Amino acid sequence: MSYPEKKTDDEWRAVLSKDQFRVLREKGTEAPGSHKFDKFIPGSGVFTCAGCDAPLYKANHKFKSGCGWPAYFDSIPGAVTRHEDRAWGMARTEIVCSNCGGHLGHVFKGEGYATPTDERHCVNGISLNFSPEDTPVQPPKDSKA
Repeated sequence: MSYPEKKTDDEWRAVLSKDQFRVLREKGTEAPGSHKFDKFIPGSGVFTCAGCDAPLYKANHKFKSGCGWPAYFDSIPGAVTRHEDRAWGMARTEIVCSNCGGHLGHVFKGEGYATPTDERHCVNGISLNFSPEDTPVQPPKDSKA
């Protein structure tokens, strides 16, 4: 799949840490409970892609799921693309940044989450940055919104 933000692996390595590259570009994962965003619940703000700064999640969509990774019940419309992931011998739904294709994590549905969507976007904290509410939320470059 093609994404608006295009860089070579060398260009990504120049702007990402080694661990960010492993997660965002190679579909890795961070250890559960290892990132400060796991327990961080801001009152307002926007979580953005650590690779391209595209806005992904509003702070008020974050919830404490106890899974060990930052969890959100919904994304900013058009910000996240879903793909079927059959790695590890199971079917899951991978989520990536719609702007750069960076791996964020997986989304789980129908597991009884007390959220408006009954979804848990289980996101690697290292895939994210956080910006205060006064940062304007722009749709991804390819969005018609």
